[in-house]
Amino acid sequence: MQPNRVDGADAATGARDTVPGIGSVMSARIPRDALQVIVASGADREANTNDVTLWQRANPDAPWEPFGAPLTGRNGANGWTFAHREGDLRSPIGVFSLTAAGGKLPDPGTGLPYEYRPAFYRTAAPQGQPMAEAFNYVVAIDYNRLPGRPPSDPTRPLGDQVGGDIWLHVDHKSPTRGCVAVEQDALTSILRWLKPIAHPMIVMGDVADLAADT
Repeated sequence: MQPNRVDGADAATGARDTVPGIGSVMSARIPRDALQVIVASGADREANTNDVTLWQRANPDAPWEPFGAPLTGRNGANGWTFAHREGDLRSPIGVFSLTAAGGKLPDPGTGLPYEYRPAFYRTAAPQGQPMAEAFNYVVAIDYNRLPGRPPSDPTRPLGDQVGGDIWLHVDHKSPTRGCVAVEQDALTSILRWLKPIAHPMIVMGDVADLAADT
């Protein structure tokens, strides 16, 4: 079982329409009340770069429509996995809610609860990664964390062995330890777009796994 995965919904409660490129397996995990979805899609399970697209719909019965232009992102240095472990340098595959944000910089105008901390979260540069600006802004991805809690909350409900601190953060020009990263201007726009009332989600993984129907 994936940590904090949004489990499948039946036809009465799940998403009726599908986001382009997302198959029935992942689509079933998108709650019916979700009106905003971010997709981070890598070429294969070994890829550490990805395409990021934003999708929205007016109501649960409306079709998904793209928002803005596609973005280029980065993910774990070793690619993607359904069985993320602490330190494996892979990003978890799945569907996760987005319920909190924060950063070293003041709130840029997001609708999400925002934790402003000038001395933000991580000061070290693990494995030589340049991290100085990576946490200017983050959106907490609800993988093995308590949804709605600030990004700095260290609680990992399923324990440390399956990892945690999986965020959408500012690109530091190199692959990540498991997070998804985009340029700061792009993340600023994403933060301003996200709204709690839209129950935003992120669908992340490689193209084949995201498109799977079985």
